[in-house]
Amino acid sequence: MKIQDARAVVTGGASGLGHAVARHLVSLGGKAAILDVQEGPGRAAAAALGAGTTFVRCDVTSEAEVTSAMEAAQSHMGGLNLLVNCAGVVGAGRVLGKNGPMAGDFFTKVVHINLIGTFLCDKAAAALMQHNAPSEDGERGLLVHTSSVAAFEGQIGQAAYSATKAGLAGMTLPIARELARFGIRCISIAPGIFHTPMVDSMSAELQASLASQIPFPKRLGKPEEFARLVAAAFEIPMLNGETIRIDGAVRMQPQ
Repeated sequence: MKIQDARAVVTGGASGLGHAVARHLVSLGGKAAILDVQEGPGRAAAAALGAGTTFVRCDVTSEAEVTSAMEAAQSHMGGLNLLVNCAGVVGAGRVLGKNGPMAGDFFTKVVHINLIGTFLCDKAAAALMQHNAPSEDGERGLLVHTSSVAAFEGQIGQAAYSATKAGLAGMTLPIARELARFGIRCISIAPGIFHTPMVDSMSAELQASLASQIPFPKRLGKPEEFARLVAAAFEIPMLNGETIRIDGAVRMQPQ
């Protein structure tokens, strides 16, 4: 598949990694549909990227909304062959915090958004992709999960977040194996410490401290680098069933 032929749904595309992916794909001639619960920022992001982009409001925890949004995106773009799951929440909190044990509802909410939300998007997109005309390799589409290095080196306070990111990595291979008969691939990308809007809220000193932990390059990751990896994966059929770290060789400490 060639990147200029990408017809991509990007969840969480109103900001951060998702927005960088949509921007990069459109700059290379592809089309993107931004799915996000942030209606104002989502519409503004789509408008700024031009005619090759559309916005569809979608809460990824709602199965009905996801199904409807995928169909609307496919219709608007004239196809769907790439799903990039970037919708998610950090969900920081200690199991035994200052105010007592973590509420079960809090843990459930993080799982519902990060893990179940991705699954709902995967199956809705795959249900449409299976009817695509195959490429010369028999390909019909690619599903991308946004995992995290926290899946492997979760820090204190990341029990819920790490569980979801490990879940995304864990379901990558079985999904890839199952959907192989349709020519639909599935991969996960596990970013390290990237410069996203969440980092912008941190002090310059804290940002510098985070950057100092990265062996090389000694800086925070750029969302554009994540987007370039997505684009490369789209064009390389042998990338399938794998979780790829993009982290400057960092290995997170306990806290």
